[in-house]
Amino acid sequence: MPALGTVIAGVLMASGCSAEPDSAGPRATASAKAAIAPLTRAQLRAVTFKEGEVAGADEVGNPVQDPVSKEEQRSFPPVSDPACQTVRDIRDGEGASTVVLQVFNWKGDIWGGGSVLAAYEDGKAQQAFAELNQALGSCRSYEGTGWVGKFKSTLTMEQAPDVGDEAVRFQETGPMPHEAPGERNQQFTVVRAGNTIVTFDKLNVDGSASFPADLVNRQVERLQNAQRP
Repeated sequence: MPALGTVIAGVLMASGCSAEPDSAGPRATASAKAAIAPLTRAQLRAVTFKEGEVAGADEVGNPVQDPVSKEEQRSFPPVSDPACQTVRDIRDGEGASTVVLQVFNWKGDIWGGGSVLAAYEDGKAQQAFAELNQALGSCRSYEGTGWVGKFKSTLTMEQAPDVGDEAVRFQETGPMPHEAPGERNQQFTVVRAGNTIVTFDKLNVDGSASFPADLVNRQVERLQNAQRP
């Protein structure tokens, strides 16, 4: 999974004047704003999967990580298609207030998978998901440079799961880097749950890739519960 950037932002409070004071007063307005503040890093970590909660996990387990800071990130040029770059940015949590990563390791599976939990300010997750849907309408294939050097990917849409407020699923395929044999297959499932977006990815080579549906459902449910008053 590529390094991720995190934009740390507070909740912006709007204030104004009126000819007649509202009976609720500014204190009620502040309370309403606080109720829709983005989930914190601690809250995101709290809803990730703990030891013993993921069936078939190997001895390494499923570590939870913070994204690499912008100062420590290695910079790569945008990929060849701007729409595909938008897809990559949103699936990686670019522009979110807070991001937490979880790595999944299963017994007998050397490729594993991961999740990106991204919290947004009120309304911005919905806006980001609209941008994702628009970008997926035209992103078909692209080339770029990453940690393993140059790569090519072809994107194919799949049936989205019925989970969360909105969901999309797509597969990215391409040759293995450095002329290694085999074809890389990586499935991405992106779900919006309120003011959060979670991306699940599963990698395989020369075979199908599918992130476990029960983990998708459970993670989305936890994100929904964490945002209830």
